[in-house]
Amino acid sequence: MEKQLTGTLALAVFTAALGSLQMGYSLGVINAPQKVIERHYARSLGVYNEELARSEGGNTTEHEEPTDASVVMYWSLSVAIFSIGGMVSSFLVSFVSDIRGRIKGMLFINVLAITAGLLMGLAKMGTPYLMVIAGRAIMGLYCGLSSGLVPLYIGEISPVKYRGAMGALHQLAIVIGILISQVIGLDFLLGNDDMWHVLLGLSGAPAILQSLLLLVCPESPRYLYIKLGKVEEACKSLKRLKGDYDTSKDIAEMQAEKEEAMNEAQMSILRLLRSSVYRQQLFVALMMHLSQQFSGINAIFYYSTSIFQTAGVGQPVYATIGMGVINIIFTLVSVVLVDRAGRRTLTVVGLGGMCCCAVAMTVGMAFQDVYTWMSYLSMAAIFLFVSFFEIGPGPIPWFIVAEIFSQGPRPAAIALAGFCNWTCNFIVGMFFPYLEGLCGSYVFVIFAVLLFGFTVFTYLRVPETKGKTFEEIAAVFHRKRGAPPSKPQEEAEMVQLKSSTEA
Repeated sequence: MEKQLTGTLALAVFTAALGSLQMGYSLGVINAPQKVIERHYARSLGVYNEELARSEGGNTTEHEEPTDASVVMYWSLSVAIFSIGGMVSSFLVSFVSDIRGRIKGMLFINVLAITAGLLMGLAKMGTPYLMVIAGRAIMGLYCGLSSGLVPLYIGEISPVKYRGAMGALHQLAIVIGILISQVIGLDFLLGNDDMWHVLLGLSGAPAILQSLLLLVCPESPRYLYIKLGKVEEACKSLKRLKGDYDTSKDIAEMQAEKEEAMNEAQMSILRLLRSSVYRQQLFVALMMHLSQQFSGINAIFYYSTSIFQTAGVGQPVYATIGMGVINIIFTLVSVVLVDRAGRRTLTVVGLGGMCCCAVAMTVGMAFQDVYTWMSYLSMAAIFLFVSFFEIGPGPIPWFIVAEIFSQGPRPAAIALAGFCNWTCNFIVGMFFPYLEGLCGSYVFVIFAVLLFGFTVFTYLRVPETKGKTFEEIAAVFHRKRGAPPSKPQEEAEMVQLKSSTEA
């Protein structure tokens, strides 16, 4: 009898999610010690005024801000290079996952994470700005690959009944990583002059643990059976993941997917972009990732400290950590609800709720100088905004791409979606400060309009994938496209794709 949930499955999902934890830590770690790192950059560049610092009370003064253009440039590069690394490496997800396999792929990319951690951890011994920038670039390369490999592996090994909950663990691990970086980045822990390099160096620590655990994790049965044709190994992997049971049903499902994969051929990114067969799936996948990044969630984290200060919070950093806790709580809510309420329902509720919160935030910030209580409305809107994000729009885009594509185009689709996500992340990070300067307190009107559009799109165009096999989900898109009338054209395109691959 199939047990569905086993210790080996739990270990495999936990091990994969360590890559997501590392990504979250790397996303959040650079913010807390900004002023400390800028001082070290200034010293290294020879533009730091030691006498002025001593007269203002030493290195810990909060008022000292290195304003030298070179310091600002190198700091901006330290932040931005991470997203650029993710954008570049996301295109390699398909190559790494198919050539090396899911397990070996994750093992291979851990070399990048450990190298990045060492570079940043040893930054005080060399030239800080060069070593931190190099470390952040390499860590970005790692995270771009990890953000594709982790959801791919978890999606392929998860039982249909729990696939949504396990897929949401990727986002849960990310927000836990962000919170850990915020907590240990406090100035009395590691976010200070003496320990900042250790704080950054710890970015590579989860990779060491993950590398050890990956050695005992089973390879994806779908990869073994569909990609490599190793039936016995796929059966062994299924039994390790789900217990000692009759694997014939799962093998039959994979066989059906393999036959379709043989017809559709292996998809490169370029072929996927050109193919009309998968246009609807690709459009949905990219829009889901656009809705995640253009929802304004990163802007919220940018704006939160000033709003908390206006509301009279003595230590805004603790309020920001409180937001991190809410992140985790509501991602856990998503883990519980995603296989009950469904992906589409949670995404629509999440995006709609965020739209209302963006309007409330705009009103609160516009009138907080007139009515003091309006700042509390802004605070409440921020916390609710984050809550709605983690219920659906945060976790679901990461794993729904693996659900709506079959084995052939799946790695290429995940690579494209990852590139879209990282690019949008970079755009928001680069241009939000300019938007905020231009629009002031009304900047969230832009996000409210975008969120309304994303909500309508999700309601009208995104199908429910809860409890469906990969084949059943593909059939939904075939029906939406009007498959029966266009079948000959589709088959002709498949044959053309396959012959060009063989050639």
